[in-house]
Amino acid sequence: MLLDRCLPVKRTHLRAGPQAAGRVICEDVFSPVNLPGFCRAAMDGFAVRSLDTRGARPSAPVYLEKFISLRTGMEVPEDFDAVTMLEDCELRGDTLEITTEVHPYKNVSQIGEDICRGDAVFREGHRLRPPDVALLAALGICEVGIYVRPKVSIIPTGGEIVPIGARPLQAGEAYEINGLMAELYVEKWGGAPKKREIVPDDPDRIREAVRSSLDADMIIIIGGTSVGEKDYAPRMLAEIGELFVHGVRLQPGKPTAFGIVDTKPVICLPGYPVAALSDLYLFVRPAIKKMAHLDDAMPRTCARLARKIASKPGYLSIVRVALRGEEAEPIMVSGAGILSSVARADGFVIVPEEREGIEAGEMVEVCLFE
Repeated sequence: MLLDRCLPVKRTHLRAGPQAAGRVICEDVFSPVNLPGFCRAAMDGFAVRSLDTRGARPSAPVYLEKFISLRTGMEVPEDFDAVTMLEDCELRGDTLEITTEVHPYKNVSQIGEDICRGDAVFREGHRLRPPDVALLAALGICEVGIYVRPKVSIIPTGGEIVPIGARPLQAGEAYEINGLMAELYVEKWGGAPKKREIVPDDPDRIREAVRSSLDADMIIIIGGTSVGEKDYAPRMLAEIGELFVHGVRLQPGKPTAFGIVDTKPVICLPGYPVAALSDLYLFVRPAIKKMAHLDDAMPRTCARLARKIASKPGYLSIVRVALRGEEAEPIMVSGAGILSSVARADGFVIVPEEREGIEAGEMVEVCLFE
């Protein structure tokens, strides 16, 4: 339901090669030139005519007077069609002694051998890696069209949270870290985050913050998602838009809500850090990846479970684990506010809702924290 509302962003713009690294191109890219544009030496040696080396071997060298010394990458003149390696020849005054026969175009990169003019270099939807950007530069392509990253507005809420480092905390207060975590992950997953100032537990203020964020492609509200007196986010979402889901069978991360306001997907995350992190991975990550035209493949590995994992039947359980060689050591099943357990973990294991835990020694798939 959530992913159905998260459509790939179609806005595009031009970016210079280095600025396009990591971005997704919005159109097919064709080569304007041949690469290489000339016959070039593939290694250090001597340019020769292959016919002149016929029969050359250590016991019966061939002696040439017509040759040219070349370094790797230099142009091979038209009169020559091969390059003999330095270890297969010996320069004796003005004569070159060759002990190995070479065939036509031996050690020579021909025109267009890498890419021909008009070849499709990259197709629309390809994410540019550093070597891809280098290839574009080699072809003389200085700019490329890319998709704009989806804009994500992050709205932290709560009267007990304080801007990070603003002042020493008092009893009952906490620094606003969930918004920071969401901002960093949105950036990593291909979005363009904009974290707003903390909004107090006031429905009118939260409503205004959402309405002023409707220029974004996605809105994330953090905190106030449960069913308490001051948990305004889901109720506000139902008032000014559509509330599709409030509460999911997830441990940790049950008090989660999804909806839309003015066609924009809104995700409400719980205020406990580990619960918020679970939701970021399970819901926000695939949504942003889809909107950013990116593959949603998550880095994973397999390991043998060092100890039994207990879980609540009927709930999808996210269990933090640390990798110890070939084993996965469970760190914590519950404790949605214990953020240090994530810092000590390498990833998490998902226990299906139909299972009541996983026994020690069983092979499990570990989703790695990025």
